[in-house]
Amino acid sequence: MNKNSYLILIAIFMASTFLFSSCASIVSKSRYPISINSTPCEAKIVIKDKKGIEIFSGQTPANLKLKSGSGFFGKARYQVTFTKNGYDSKTVPVEFRLDGWYFGNILLGGLIGVLIIDPATGAMYKLDTEFLNETLVLSTASNQKEELKVYALNEIPTEWNNHLVKSN
Repeated sequence: MNKNSYLILIAIFMASTFLFSSCASIVSKSRYPISINSTPCEAKIVIKDKKGIEIFSGQTPANLKLKSGSGFFGKARYQVTFTKNGYDSKTVPVEFRLDGWYFGNILLGGLIGVLIIDPATGAMYKLDTEFLNETLVLSTASNQKEELKVYALNEIPTEWNNHLVKSN
């Protein structure tokens, strides 16, 4: 092989590297770690995807990885529901956003990266937050006891007077 053949092979290799690679899937990832905690600890958590399918069930603290994509050109969305006896349940969204590296395909990754690889792998999306740290509120329903109170006429608050009905 002569010098020109080597230069042509190097040029083809470099061109194919740029045309057949995708920037976001090289620099980013398609699954992201998330740490989930609560106050009080040991709350039950259930994670559902955007279709309502349960993908995880466990207790806080929890560490897991969530997929960033949900189908071709679809970004993942999750709902994390926290429950614990004596506390109000709480549901928190987990969102993904467009990864800035996806736009690197315009310069480096080519059309295959923009239209096929990154949309198919979910690498075009990035997790908004790495940590969920939620505080559960003590349930007022569990603190209130149902009871019947009997009031003397002089003990009734004045704002109730409009609602009183005279009986025989």
